Amino acid sequence: MTSPANVVLVFLDPAFPDGRFADASQPQLLVTDLGATRGDGIFETMHAVGGTVRKIQAHLDRLAGSAEALDLAIPTEDEWRRAISAAVSEHRSRHLPTSAPDELAVKLVVTRGVEGAPAPTSWVQVSPAGAGLRRQRETGIDVILLDRGYDSHVAERAPWLLLGAKTLSYAVNMAALRYAHKQGADDVIFTSSDGRVLEGPTSTVLMAHVKTSDDGRPVKRLVTPLLDSGILPGTSQGALFAAAKAAGWELGYGPLEPQDLLDADAVWLISSVRMLAPVNRIDGKEIGTPSLQKELTAELNELFAGIQ
Repeated sequence: MTSPANVVLVFLDPAFPDGRFADASQPQLLVTDLGATRGDGIFETMHAVGGTVRKIQAHLDRLAGSAEALDLAIPTEDEWRRAISAAVSEHRSRHLPTSAPDELAVKLVVTRGVEGAPAPTSWVQVSPAGAGLRRQRETGIDVILLDRGYDSHVAERAPWLLLGAKTLSYAVNMAALRYAHKQGADDVIFTSSDGRVLEGPTSTVLMAHVKTSDDGRPVKRLVTPLLDSGILPGTSQGALFAAAKAAGWELGYGPLEPQDLLDADAVWLISSVRMLAPVNRIDGKEIGTPSLQKELTAELNELFAGIQ
C-alpha cells in the first residue's frame, strides 16, 4: 500500500493554471461526490520513467473517449498536461530516487462531482510504481479464466454498459482479482459467455506464435482479441503493435478462444505500469516453452522500452 506521504495530488482548478496542489493525507472529496457514491467517473493510469510520462497522448485520447461515453465535460489536453508536469516534477523533487528503477504511476481521475456541480472534479495523482508489478514482469504470472457474463457482441447491442470506457466502476474487476488470489492465481483473463477471450481486469491479452517460413526464417505473429468484443482499447497494446510491426512481426486481431491461448508459444498480460507480464500457466496448464517465452519477452520488452 502506498503511503499518503509518497503521493502527490494536483487538482485541476481554473484558478490555478498549473493545477492546485493538495495534501494526500487529508480528505479532499465530499462524501456526496458521485465518483464515491456511484463510481460515476473515469480514469487513466500512465507510467513515468525518469520523469518522462509514456504514451501521454494515447492516454489523453482514451480519457476523452471515456468522457464522451459518460457525457462528461473534462479539462482540456493543455490543462491536463500542465497538471501532469507539475505533479511529476513535484514528486521527483520530494522523492527523487537514488537508484533505479525511477518509475512512477501517474493517475488521471475525473468524477461527476456532487449533484448539480457546475463541473466535474478532476485531479492528477502521482505515486511510486509498485514493486509487485515489477516482480510480475520478471517472474511471470499464473492466471485463471473467468466468465464475464456477457457475450462478445454486447458492447454494440448495449452501449450503456460502457464496456469500452475506462470508468471508476471497478468493483467487479477487483472482485475477480480477489477470487483469483483465493484460488492461488495472480490474475484473470475474462471470457465471454459465447466462449471468446476478452481481457484482464486491468490489462490487455497478447499471445504469440513462431513459425518457420519456407526459406527457414522465423515468422513471429503477435495477436490480441478483437477490439469490438467489448474490451477496453489498450494503449500499451496499440503502441507495442506499432513497434512490433516496424520490427517485422506479423499482427493479428482475434477472435480468440481459450484453446488458442493454451496452444500459443507465449501469452502476456500488458498494461501501462506493469508492462509485459508473461503468463506461465492458465488454469494450471503451462503455456509454451520457458526458453522461447523468455526470448520473445525480451524482444518485446526491448521494443516496448523505446516507446514514448
